[in-house]
Amino acid sequence: MHSYKPIKFPEDESAHDYTVEWWYFNGHLKDILGNEYSFMKCLFKVDVKKVKIPFLSRVPLKTSYFSHSLVSDITHKSFYHKITPFSVISDDSFSKPLLFINYLNPEIKNGYINCVIEKTDGSTYHIKNEDIDLALISTKEPLLEGGNGFLDLRSKTTYYYSLTNLKTEGRIRIKNRWVDVTGKSWMDHQWANASYSRDKWDWFSVQLNDRTEIVCCRYDDGKTKTYFADISYPNGTQEHFKEIEMISFGESWTSPKSKAVYPLSWKIKIPAKNIQLDLTTRIDDQEMLFGSINYWEGPLRADGRFNGKKVSGVGFMELVGYSSNYSNIKYIRDEMGRTANRFVAIAKKGIIRTD
Repeated sequence: MHSYKPIKFPEDESAHDYTVEWWYFNGHLKDILGNEYSFMKCLFKVDVKKVKIPFLSRVPLKTSYFSHSLVSDITHKSFYHKITPFSVISDDSFSKPLLFINYLNPEIKNGYINCVIEKTDGSTYHIKNEDIDLALISTKEPLLEGGNGFLDLRSKTTYYYSLTNLKTEGRIRIKNRWVDVTGKSWMDHQWANASYSRDKWDWFSVQLNDRTEIVCCRYDDGKTKTYFADISYPNGTQEHFKEIEMISFGESWTSPKSKAVYPLSWKIKIPAKNIQLDLTTRIDDQEMLFGSINYWEGPLRADGRFNGKKVSGVGFMELVGYSSNYSNIKYIRDEMGRTANRFVAIAKKGIIRTD
């Protein structure tokens, strides 16, 4: 059992000996022609025996890593994603004074791409995988959720901080073509002695055009719902709230694979600050499937009022724990099918022998 300790930077940007931990990035990007894109990249670190993810339970390791990522072509309404059940971490990861994670996602193909999450100086980050290669400069102090970066969710506690305004440039891959982009990103780092495999939450990050950023969440452990919202203002000051309203309205999207029904439009209210935001998705089909775990992850448009003033911006939504018909058996079958298809495609190119 770990007792609370204040978060320290840069030390706590690296790994912790906890049940689950993740480094998560999302962003909104444009190319030189004005085409819009978004991305998400997340690396997870778990204690295999404690995290209670069924298909990881037999992995003969104490600690396992896996990664999820997506790139959305908003202009052309296309969504590309990659879910890697096992990521291999280099021996020198977490060995530097600043955050440094070097890993690869094994696949049956000719060669590999090294993936990176690293801090290269006091405010600059570099993230890279098969589909993104971006430099991100943090323009604000970290937002400590709850005021001190430690949240009591009734049934569990978690450390949690965010980098809410990351000036971003680099490139992304769309249909095997690399595109130069610029924009703005968000980063979350969270670690906890808890299992989240059966929990439900509705989570939103919002970046308004006036450099105000908001994170808000409704967390449901099956018995109790906990709400929180945190605001980073343009001048860097922060405020934290537990009284918020989150209402879904309008159309929903039903996944053809999992049959899960995800609400696509939300109204967020923070009464203490007279904030009311309407959040709507940019692309409907953004479901991620990881065994029996299904979730919706993707970009939003934000419009509303803040203390009587009209505001607008962008955001990201994550909906986890919505009822699904997708199972671990189906996941393994689909993954085996994809692997077999890659194997056949490579064999046809003569890269490997099949006789």
